[in-house]
Amino acid sequence: MKSQIEQYSNLPIQLKGDIETGRVWLFDKELLPNESLKHKNHSPNGFAWRYGGSGPAQLALAICLELFDIETALEVYQDFKWKYIAVIHQSDFEIDFTLEHFKPEVRN
Repeated sequence: MKSQIEQYSNLPIQLKGDIETGRVWLFDKELLPNESLKHKNHSPNGFAWRYGGSGPAQLALAICLELFDIETALEVYQDFKWKYIAVIHQSDFEIDFTLEHFKPEVRN
């Protein structure tokens, strides 16, 4: 897990979202909830951000599935949600960030 996160530690991750539609793009690729819903069904109604609920969890999982293998994504997406998704303003957004300071909690 650590090596996959380190791989992205200095890579600028580009994320943008449209609040009206709930659509989100990672590196200009639109994320769709379908793939992440196959692994965890937090929000069949789609993505959201700005709080720690089901829509942000689904978005965090979708992003982590794009960045990491399935096992790693499933282990870190809740931490990712709190660090990056829950803090985005409830509006349209375009942000760049790195995982340099992302230290997910190790769960047993």
